[in-house]
Amino acid sequence: MNDIAPAPGGIAYAHDAEIPWAQVLPDVEIKVLRVVESEGLWVIRSRFAPGATIEKHRHTGDVHGFTQTGCWHYEEYCVDYPAGTYIYEPANSVHTLRANADNQGPTEVLFVMRGANLVVGPGGEVLRVDDGPTTLAYYLMFCEAQGLGRPPVLLA
Repeated sequence: MNDIAPAPGGIAYAHDAEIPWAQVLPDVEIKVLRVVESEGLWVIRSRFAPGATIEKHRHTGDVHGFTQTGCWHYEEYCVDYPAGTYIYEPANSVHTLRANADNQGPTEVLFVMRGANLVVGPGGEVLRVDDGPTTLAYYLMFCEAQGLGRPPVLLA
């Protein structure tokens, strides 16, 4: 499934221009850059339209994020994460992501995650589980449906 041959020294890489944005929700696009199922690791870029919201979820592993453009926040906290901000989220953090509605353009964030995102309902019940393999499967399905071809996602 991996179309990328490792460079000398075992280094693997992906060119951003070769990995398309796939629309996965009306106001959300993603690029899946890497998935290592055996390690529970997944790396994605997310692009959010102004005001876009990602439903409340709990992370089973830690998350690293870097805001590349725009600004976003978690509804549960009073902190904005503008372009140039690095965040670290410990395992079991729970929150609802929202791109700031007054952004002049899209917000782009690089996320490096371990484990799964558990989408939670109002009573804390788990409604859906999103992890690297399921996100990759959806991404590839959306790429195909949107005529984007098969992107060269790193799988090791």
